[in-house]
Amino acid sequence: MVFSATVVGALLGLGTQMYSNALRKLPYMRHPWEHVVGMGLGVVFVNQLVKWDAQLEQDLDKMLQKAKEANERRYFDQDDD
Repeated sequence: MVFSATVVGALLGLGTQMYSNALRKLPYMRHPWEHVVGMGLGVVFVNQLVKWDAQLEQDLDKMLQKAKEANERRYFDQDDD
């Protein structure tokens, strides 16, 4: 998963830089260091997005478990009545 996210991020950064050059009607590979920086930023962005998604899923599971427990206490633990 990490490798594919890294590759997707690198392609995203490279594609963004090449698209930016194409819009400005410049050569695609003008200033190659900008492509490297774009690829690095794309890798960081996509990897952080994957981490955020995993954390979000864990938090959602915790919230759903708490809600399920609260509902069970509310509806099934009414021995007082």
